[in-house]
Amino acid sequence: MTASPGGRIVVGALAVMTLVLTATVPVMAQTVPAIRLQVDAGADGGDAAVSLQLILLLTILSLAPSILIMMTSFTRIVVVLSFLRQAIGTQQMPPNQLIIGLALFLTLFVMAPVLERVNDEALQPLIEDEIPFREAIDRGMAPMREFMLRQTRQKDMALFVRMARMARPRNHSEVPNSVLIPSFIISELRTAFQIGFILFIPFLVIDLVVASILLSMGMMMLPPIMVSLPFKILLFVLVDGWNLTVQSLVGSFN
Repeated sequence: MTASPGGRIVVGALAVMTLVLTATVPVMAQTVPAIRLQVDAGADGGDAAVSLQLILLLTILSLAPSILIMMTSFTRIVVVLSFLRQAIGTQQMPPNQLIIGLALFLTLFVMAPVLERVNDEALQPLIEDEIPFREAIDRGMAPMREFMLRQTRQKDMALFVRMARMARPRNHSEVPNSVLIPSFIISELRTAFQIGFILFIPFLVIDLVVASILLSMGMMMLPPIMVSLPFKILLFVLVDGWNLTVQSLVGSFN
C-alpha cells in the first residue's frame, strides 16, 4: 500500500524532527550553551542597515504562519466549521482548539499536491544548491499562485486591480501577488459564507418547528433551544453530518 503525497510530507517532517531531536538532546545534556544579547553603538551606516534587515527578517518570520495560512484552504474550512457549530447551537462544542486543529489537518490534506510540487520544484533544488534562493521563491510561489487563481473570482480580482490603479493584466502571470492574495481571501470568505448559509437551513427549520409546537402548547417560558438542540444533534448524527461536511468542503476545492 503506497502512501499519499500528503502522507509522505507528514512522515518526512516527523522523521526530520525526530532525527534533529535525537541528535540534539544528548549534546544539550553534556553542554548547555550560554546565550548573550548585546547592543553596541554602530560604527557606520552599514551596521544600522544590517540591524534593520535583521529586525525585518524576524518580523517576517513571526508573520509567516499567518501569511501562509491565508494563502491556503484554511480560511474557507475554519469559517465553515465555525458556522456549523453556530447552526447546531452547541456553543463551545466542539471547542475552538478542536475546530482549528481539524481545519489545519484538512488544509494539509487539500494542499498536499501543491506542497508536494513546492517541495520537488523549489525546496529540494534549493537544499541541493542547484538553484539560488530567489529562483526557489519564484518556483515555490508558482504552485501556490495556480491554486489561488483557481479559487479566485474574476470580479474580486478586478476590484483590487482597480483599487491598485494598475493596467489591466493581459493574463494571470501579470497579476501581482499583492492583488492575487487579497482577492483570493475575499473569494474564500464569500464561498465559506455561501456554504454556511446552506448549513443553517435544516437546523433553522428544526428551530421553527419546535418553536411553533411550544407556542401552540402554551409553553412560552420554555426556551425553544433547549428542546431543539437534542433534535438537531440527533439529525446531524443520523445523516452522518461530519462525513458530509468534510466531503463537501474538500470537494469544493476541485
